[in-house]
Amino acid sequence: MNYDVVIVGMGAAGLQAAIAASRKKAKTLVLGKHEDSALFWAEVENYFGVRRVEGKEMLAIGMEQATSFGAELMEEDVIELAKADAGFKVVSDSGKEFTAKSLVFASGISRKKLKIPGEKELFGKGVSYCSSCDCNFYKNVPVAVIGTGSEAAISAELMTHYASHVYWVAQEMEASDNLRDKALAAGAELVTAEPTEIGGEEKVSSLILANGKSLEVNGVFIELGARSTTDMAMDLGVMPDPEGTIKVDRKCSVGVDGIYACGDITGKPWQVPKAVGEGGIAGAEAANYARGL
Repeated sequence: MNYDVVIVGMGAAGLQAAIAASRKKAKTLVLGKHEDSALFWAEVENYFGVRRVEGKEMLAIGMEQATSFGAELMEEDVIELAKADAGFKVVSDSGKEFTAKSLVFASGISRKKLKIPGEKELFGKGVSYCSSCDCNFYKNVPVAVIGTGSEAAISAELMTHYASHVYWVAQEMEASDNLRDKALAAGAELVTAEPTEIGGEEKVSSLILANGKSLEVNGVFIELGARSTTDMAMDLGVMPDPEGTIKVDRKCSVGVDGIYACGDITGKPWQVPKAVGEGGIAGAEAANYARGL
Protein backbone atom coordinates (compact mmCIF):
# COMPACT_ATOMS: atom_id res chain seq x y z
CA MET A 1 0.00 0.00 0.00
CA ASN A 2 1.15 3.52 -0.74
CA TYR A 3 1.33 6.34 1.82
CA ASP A 4 2.52 9.91 1.87
CA VAL A 5 4.00 9.60 5.37
CA VAL A 6 4.97 6.51 7.37
CA ILE A 7 5.83 7.07 11.05
CA VAL A 8 7.91 4.50 12.93
CA GLY A 9 6.87 4.59 16.58
CA MET A 10 3.55 4.91 18.42
CA GLY A 11 4.56 6.99 21.42
CA ALA A 12 3.91 10.65 22.14
CA ALA A 13 6.21 11.90 19.37
CA GLY A 14 4.91 9.49 16.75
CA LEU A 15 1.25 10.12 17.50
CA GLN A 16 1.72 13.89 17.47
CA ALA A 17 3.53 13.56 14.14
CA ALA A 18 0.56 11.56 12.85
CA ILE A 19 -1.88 14.23 14.00
CA ALA A 20 0.14 16.97 12.30
CA ALA A 21 0.67 15.05 9.06
CA SER A 22 -2.91 13.83 8.69
CA ARG A 23 -4.32 17.30 9.41
CA LYS A 24 -2.36 18.46 6.37
CA LYS A 25 -4.28 15.84 4.39
CA ALA A 26 -1.28 13.56 3.94
CA LYS A 27 -2.10 9.86 3.82
CA THR A 28 -0.43 8.73 7.03
CA LEU A 29 0.44 5.36 8.58
CA VAL A 30 1.86 4.82 12.07
CA LEU A 31 3.64 1.53 12.77
CA GLY A 32 4.70 0.40 16.24
CA LYS A 33 3.31 -0.82 19.55
CA HIS A 34 2.04 1.84 21.90
CA GLU A 35 2.73 -0.36 24.95
CA ASP A 36 6.43 -0.23 24.05
CA SER A 37 6.44 3.53 24.50
CA ALA A 38 8.35 4.84 27.51
CA LEU A 39 5.24 6.91 28.22
CA PHE A 40 2.97 3.89 28.67
CA TRP A 41 3.99 3.16 32.28
CA ALA A 42 4.71 6.76 33.27
CA GLU A 43 2.72 9.39 35.16
CA VAL A 44 2.92 12.89 33.72
CA GLU A 45 2.62 15.98 35.89
CA ASN A 46 4.86 18.53 34.13
CA TYR A 47 2.96 19.00 30.87
CA PHE A 48 1.41 22.43 30.35
CA GLY A 49 -2.34 22.55 30.87
CA VAL A 50 -2.62 18.95 32.03
CA ARG A 51 -2.91 17.82 35.64
CA ARG A 52 -1.30 14.54 36.65
CA VAL A 53 -2.29 11.85 34.18
CA GLU A 54 -1.25 8.30 33.41
CA GLY A 55 0.82 7.89 30.27
CA LYS A 56 -1.35 5.08 28.93
CA GLU A 57 -4.35 7.44 29.08
CA MET A 58 -2.46 10.11 27.13
CA LEU A 59 -1.51 7.53 24.51
CA ALA A 60 -5.11 6.32 24.21
CA ILE A 61 -6.33 9.88 23.64
CA GLY A 62 -3.53 10.52 21.16
CA MET A 63 -4.44 7.40 19.19
CA GLU A 64 -8.06 8.52 19.03
CA GLN A 65 -7.02 11.98 17.87
CA ALA A 66 -4.71 10.61 15.17
CA THR A 67 -7.36 8.31 13.73
CA SER A 68 -10.00 11.05 13.91
CA PHE A 69 -7.87 13.10 11.49
CA GLY A 70 -7.46 10.16 9.14
CA ALA A 71 -4.19 8.52 10.21
CA GLU A 72 -4.01 4.72 10.17
CA LEU A 73 -2.48 2.94 13.15
CA MET A 74 -1.01 -0.55 12.87
CA GLU A 75 0.46 -2.24 15.94
CA GLU A 76 3.27 -4.02 14.13
CA ASP A 77 7.02 -3.62 14.34
CA VAL A 78 9.02 -2.33 11.40
CA ILE A 79 11.79 -4.78 10.49
CA GLU A 80 13.13 -3.30 7.25
CA LEU A 81 13.50 0.10 5.60
CA ALA A 82 15.00 0.69 2.17
CA LYS A 83 15.10 3.36 -0.49
CA ALA A 84 12.71 2.87 -3.38
CA ASP A 85 11.89 4.63 -6.64
CA ALA A 86 8.84 6.33 -5.12
CA GLY A 87 10.57 7.16 -1.84
CA PHE A 88 10.97 4.40 0.74
CA LYS A 89 9.97 0.76 1.22
CA VAL A 90 8.73 -0.23 4.67
CA VAL A 91 8.31 -3.86 5.79
CA SER A 92 6.47 -4.87 8.98
CA ASP A 93 7.01 -7.99 11.05
CA SER A 94 3.99 -9.73 9.51
CA GLY A 95 5.53 -9.36 6.06
CA LYS A 96 3.36 -6.46 4.92
CA GLU A 97 5.08 -3.99 2.59
CA PHE A 98 4.32 -0.29 2.23
CA THR A 99 5.77 2.60 0.29
CA ALA A 100 6.19 6.08 1.70
CA LYS A 101 7.14 9.41 0.19
CA SER A 102 8.56 10.48 3.55
CA LEU A 103 9.51 8.84 6.85
CA VAL A 104 9.44 9.94 10.46
CA PHE A 105 11.56 8.13 13.05
CA ALA A 106 9.83 8.36 16.44
CA SER A 107 10.56 5.12 18.22
CA GLY A 108 12.99 6.05 20.98
CA ILE A 109 16.46 4.59 21.51
CA SER A 110 16.47 2.44 24.61
CA ARG A 111 18.20 -0.92 24.57
CA LYS A 112 16.49 -3.21 27.06
CA LYS A 113 18.77 -5.08 29.41
CA LEU A 114 18.35 -8.54 30.93
CA LYS A 115 19.90 -7.40 34.22
CA ILE A 116 21.43 -10.79 35.00
CA PRO A 117 24.94 -11.60 36.29
CA GLY A 118 27.59 -11.51 33.58
CA GLU A 119 25.68 -9.23 31.22
CA LYS A 120 27.46 -6.02 32.18
CA GLU A 121 30.80 -7.66 32.96
CA LEU A 122 31.05 -9.45 29.60
CA PHE A 123 29.62 -6.72 27.38
CA GLY A 124 31.91 -6.51 24.36
CA LYS A 125 33.47 -9.83 25.34
CA GLY A 126 30.76 -12.00 23.85
CA VAL A 127 27.68 -10.08 24.98
CA SER A 128 26.14 -7.95 22.24
CA TYR A 129 22.91 -6.02 21.67
CA CYS A 130 23.25 -5.88 17.87
CA SER A 131 23.58 -9.04 15.79
CA SER A 132 23.79 -7.16 12.50
CA CYS A 133 26.72 -5.16 13.91
CA ASP A 134 28.69 -8.06 15.39
CA CYS A 135 27.71 -11.17 13.42
CA ASN A 136 31.09 -11.40 11.66
CA PHE A 137 32.86 -11.93 14.98
CA TYR A 138 31.01 -15.18 15.63
CA LYS A 139 31.72 -17.33 12.60
CA ASN A 140 31.64 -21.08 13.24
CA VAL A 141 31.05 -20.82 16.99
CA PRO A 142 27.84 -21.50 18.98
CA VAL A 143 25.77 -18.51 20.08
CA ALA A 144 22.54 -17.76 21.92
CA VAL A 145 19.97 -15.17 20.96
CA ILE A 146 17.70 -14.04 23.79
CA GLY A 147 14.32 -12.44 23.19
CA THR A 148 10.70 -13.06 22.33
CA GLY A 149 9.93 -10.42 19.70
CA SER A 150 10.71 -9.54 16.11
CA GLU A 151 14.29 -8.40 16.73
CA ALA A 152 15.17 -11.72 18.35
CA ALA A 153 13.59 -13.68 15.48
CA ILE A 154 15.48 -11.69 12.88
CA SER A 155 18.73 -12.04 14.82
CA ALA A 156 18.28 -15.79 15.26
CA GLU A 157 17.76 -16.25 11.53
CA LEU A 158 20.70 -13.99 10.68
CA MET A 159 23.11 -15.77 13.00
CA THR A 160 22.38 -19.15 11.39
CA HIS A 161 24.42 -17.86 8.44
CA TYR A 162 27.46 -17.28 10.67
CA ALA A 163 27.43 -19.36 13.85
CA SER A 164 27.96 -23.10 14.09
CA HIS A 165 24.76 -23.37 16.11
CA VAL A 166 22.12 -20.88 17.23
CA TYR A 167 20.07 -21.29 20.39
CA TRP A 168 17.06 -19.00 20.43
CA VAL A 169 16.14 -18.58 24.10
CA ALA A 170 12.58 -17.35 24.64
CA GLN A 171 10.16 -18.02 27.48
CA GLU A 172 7.22 -16.86 25.40
CA MET A 173 6.70 -16.11 21.72
CA GLU A 174 5.74 -12.59 20.67
CA ALA A 175 7.32 -12.60 17.21
CA SER A 176 4.98 -13.06 14.27
CA ASP A 177 4.49 -16.56 12.88
CA ASN A 178 6.21 -15.38 9.70
CA LEU A 179 9.44 -14.39 11.47
CA ARG A 180 9.41 -17.34 13.87
CA ASP A 181 9.05 -19.85 11.04
CA LYS A 182 11.89 -18.23 9.07
CA ALA A 183 14.26 -18.50 12.03
CA LEU A 184 13.38 -22.11 12.78
CA ALA A 185 13.51 -23.13 9.12
CA ALA A 186 17.01 -21.62 8.92
CA GLY A 187 18.15 -23.94 11.71
CA ALA A 188 17.80 -21.96 14.93
CA GLU A 189 16.99 -24.17 17.93
CA LEU A 190 14.20 -22.78 20.10
CA VAL A 191 14.88 -23.11 23.85
CA THR A 192 11.92 -22.31 26.07
CA ALA A 193 13.59 -21.19 29.29
CA GLU A 194 14.57 -18.15 31.35
CA PRO A 195 18.22 -17.07 31.22
CA THR A 196 19.66 -16.43 34.68
CA GLU A 197 23.39 -15.87 34.17
CA ILE A 198 26.01 -15.39 31.47
CA GLY A 199 29.12 -17.34 32.34
CA GLY A 200 32.73 -16.69 31.50
CA GLU A 201 35.95 -15.16 32.78
CA GLU A 202 37.56 -12.99 30.11
CA LYS A 203 34.91 -13.89 27.50
CA VAL A 204 31.52 -15.59 27.28
CA SER A 205 31.61 -19.37 27.67
CA SER A 206 28.07 -20.27 28.69
CA LEU A 207 24.47 -19.22 29.22
CA ILE A 208 22.91 -20.62 32.38
CA LEU A 209 19.14 -21.22 32.43
CA ALA A 210 16.59 -21.28 35.23
CA ASN A 211 15.84 -24.94 34.58
CA GLY A 212 19.38 -25.84 35.62
CA LYS A 213 20.73 -26.41 32.13
CA SER A 214 23.74 -24.60 30.70
CA LEU A 215 24.33 -23.81 27.03
CA GLU A 216 27.94 -23.79 25.89
CA VAL A 217 28.16 -20.64 23.74
CA ASN A 218 30.78 -18.08 22.77
CA GLY A 219 28.33 -15.28 22.12
CA VAL A 220 25.08 -14.01 23.63
CA PHE A 221 22.92 -11.59 21.63
CA ILE A 222 20.35 -9.80 23.78
CA GLU A 223 17.49 -8.74 21.53
CA LEU A 224 14.55 -7.70 23.69
CA GLY A 225 12.42 -5.66 21.33
CA ALA A 226 11.89 -4.60 17.77
CA ARG A 227 14.83 -3.94 15.50
CA SER A 228 16.18 -0.61 16.64
CA THR A 229 15.37 2.44 14.59
CA THR A 230 18.99 3.54 14.59
CA ASP A 231 20.02 0.27 12.95
CA MET A 232 17.45 0.80 10.20
CA ALA A 233 18.35 4.47 9.88
CA MET A 234 21.88 3.44 8.91
CA ASP A 235 20.40 1.37 6.07
CA LEU A 236 19.13 4.68 4.65
CA GLY A 237 22.37 6.58 5.07
CA VAL A 238 21.44 8.24 8.36
CA MET A 239 24.32 7.93 10.81
CA PRO A 240 23.52 8.09 14.54
CA ASP A 241 26.02 9.73 16.86
CA PRO A 242 28.05 7.68 19.40
CA GLU A 243 25.20 7.95 21.93
CA GLY A 244 22.81 6.32 19.45
CA THR A 245 20.78 9.46 18.81
CA ILE A 246 19.94 11.05 15.47
CA LYS A 247 20.71 14.74 15.05
CA VAL A 248 18.08 16.95 13.44
CA ASP A 249 17.78 20.58 12.38
CA ARG A 250 15.02 23.00 13.37
CA LYS A 251 12.67 21.31 10.89
CA CYS A 252 13.45 17.91 12.42
CA SER A 253 15.15 16.84 9.20
CA VAL A 254 17.98 14.32 9.58
CA GLY A 255 19.82 15.66 6.53
CA VAL A 256 18.50 13.02 4.10
CA ASP A 257 15.69 14.12 1.81
CA GLY A 258 12.30 12.96 3.04
CA ILE A 259 13.47 11.64 6.44
CA TYR A 260 12.61 13.27 9.77
CA ALA A 261 13.04 12.31 13.42
CA CYS A 262 11.46 13.36 16.71
CA GLY A 263 11.26 12.44 20.37
CA ASP A 264 13.79 10.52 22.45
CA ILE A 265 15.70 9.38 19.38
CA THR A 266 16.95 12.95 18.82
CA GLY A 267 18.54 13.13 22.28
CA LYS A 268 17.88 14.62 25.69
CA PRO A 269 15.88 15.85 27.41
CA TRP A 270 13.70 12.72 27.35
CA GLN A 271 10.50 14.54 28.20
CA VAL A 272 6.95 14.49 26.83
CA PRO A 273 6.91 18.25 26.01
CA LYS A 274 9.98 17.88 23.79
CA ALA A 275 8.61 14.74 22.13
CA VAL A 276 5.28 16.36 21.36
CA GLY A 277 6.86 19.58 20.10
CA GLU A 278 9.24 17.78 17.79
CA GLY A 279 6.48 15.41 16.69
CA GLY A 280 4.34 18.30 15.54
CA ILE A 281 7.21 19.77 13.53
CA ALA A 282 8.35 16.45 12.04
CA GLY A 283 4.84 15.41 11.02
CA ALA A 284 4.06 18.73 9.36
CA GLU A 285 7.39 18.85 7.52
CA ALA A 286 7.07 15.24 6.37
CA ALA A 287 3.60 15.99 5.01
CA ASN A 288 4.88 19.10 3.21
CA TYR A 289 7.70 17.09 1.65
CA ALA A 290 5.38 14.28 0.56
CA ARG A 291 2.96 16.75 -1.03
CA GLY A 292 5.75 18.66 -2.76
CA LEU A 293 5.25 21.85 -0.76
